[in-house]
Amino acid sequence: MDPSDPDFKYLGVDRKALLKELANFDSKNVIWVEDEKEGYILADIKDTTGDTITVALKDGSEKKVKKDDAQQVNPPKFFLIEDMANLTHLNDASVLENLRARYYRQLIYVSFI
Repeated sequence: MDPSDPDFKYLGVDRKALLKELANFDSKNVIWVEDEKEGYILADIKDTTGDTITVALKDGSEKKVKKDDAQQVNPPKFFLIEDMANLTHLNDASVLENLRARYYRQLIYVSFI
């Protein structure tokens, strides 16, 4: 592959631009919560009491979830990773999000020799 080829931008991801875009991410304040439509969505942690976490969703609403139902979010460096065995948090939400993100960007998951 030749990086100077104009079509190369469609075959790869500019990791520097991607990391810059995700720089404000803090995995200690964000979790994956189940969603009927999307499967899992990101939510900001607002409060933790016992086994219950209160989270704020993107639409501004709040939701209470059990700690056991929340799934941890991976650091930005794992976004669009090819080998998901390397994920820090190998859970359903992280795997599905990685596959979804790669699919939308037309990045095939296998490599050809």
